[in-house]
Amino acid sequence: MHKILRQRQVSEITGIGRAGLYNLTDPRNRSYDPTFPRPIKLGLRAVGYIEAEIMAWIDQQASGH
Repeated sequence: MHKILRQRQVSEITGIGRAGLYNLTDPRNRSYDPTFPRPIKLGLRAVGYIEAEIMAWIDQQASGH
């Protein structure tokens, strides 16, 4: 079973603010990172991220790949 993290939790874990998270997932933004996990829709105005994907992305960043 996957654990879902809310945006605030992802910001706390990664140190990236809300706007930064939006920038990482927006292909039109120069800060776009295609390797950053895509958010999943939880409701009309709520998104979440799969914890394992966020942790894998952090590991990837730490290893320099």
